Amino acid sequence: MLRLESISTYYGKFEAIKGISLSVERGEMSALIGANGAGKTTTLKTICGIIKPKKGRIFFENQDITFSETVDRVKGGIAYCPEGRKLFHDMTVMENLEMGAYTRPQGFKENLRTVFDLFSVLDQRRAQRAGSLSGGEQQMLAIGRTLMSGPQLILFDEPSTGLAPILVLELMKVIKFLNQKGRTILLVEQNVAFALEIVQKGYIIENGRIVLGGDSSELKNNDEVRKAYLGG
Repeated sequence: MLRLESISTYYGKFEAIKGISLSVERGEMSALIGANGAGKTTTLKTICGIIKPKKGRIFFENQDITFSETVDRVKGGIAYCPEGRKLFHDMTVMENLEMGAYTRPQGFKENLRTVFDLFSVLDQRRAQRAGSLSGGEQQMLAIGRTLMSGPQLILFDEPSTGLAPILVLELMKVIKFLNQKGRTILLVEQNVAFALEIVQKGYIIENGRIVLGGDSSELKNNDEVRKAYLGG
């Protein structure tokens, strides 16, 4: 479904990601794993079109989208759930969900029902300001807003950040459920143990380069990965 071929992205003269190649198959859940500043978020923003690469190509559903606009990528079925949630805090829960469907309104009622089935607390708090929700509820709303565009591919950027361990477990169940229901997922995480527990495939990124890739079981049993990321 998604293929990056030798992608390099710059901030000014600084090369943030350096010749990255990766692929995500339809129905698969993959992870991009690495320390803070390794280039994970930049990779997702490049896939979304928020940042344009200077080198390489991006293909989605076998179509070259390297230089297409972000809005066209959303319309085509790519959705980005950003780090830090990026909610409209002064708007209500319902207004935030409506914003999620703004560029892809088809299937609004069905998508809204999916969100409320998944997160019943959001249904109960439709008229509540997003900024007044708890951290866990805000993460639910961020995911819900992402689902409102009816995406085929969801890019999750550090969804476990700032959540209590019990909420991370609930989040893991939600992401697994979405994948089981047919959503293709690329997950960016610093919490390597969390990521490798739920994905089928992973890529390790360091200093803007992919240094290792493989099945999650292979990565969990790799001595270098265990020492660097799993504390063993």
